[in-house]
Amino acid sequence: MGSRVEVYSRRDCHLCDEALVVVAHVCAQTGESFVVTDIDAQPNLRERYGDDVPVVLVDGEVVAFWRVRAEQLTEALGRGGPL
Repeated sequence: MGSRVEVYSRRDCHLCDEALVVVAHVCAQTGESFVVTDIDAQPNLRERYGDDVPVVLVDGEVVAFWRVRAEQLTEALGRGGPL
């Protein structure tokens, strides 16, 4: 089975760096894995999200963008989907 958590990110994005710290911490605590997708490498994602990164998804549904709180991600994982 693939990762339940995905982060849409881009290089040189300080908010992305901050979000990845939170996501890594929550995933380590919950035993979940996560993947990071560079939106600049995928034109459809770059067009859709533009500067609205990072975007955090759980089970394919957006749960946060720009900033993610640990509690928010933990709750989304516990519910099995978006808040």
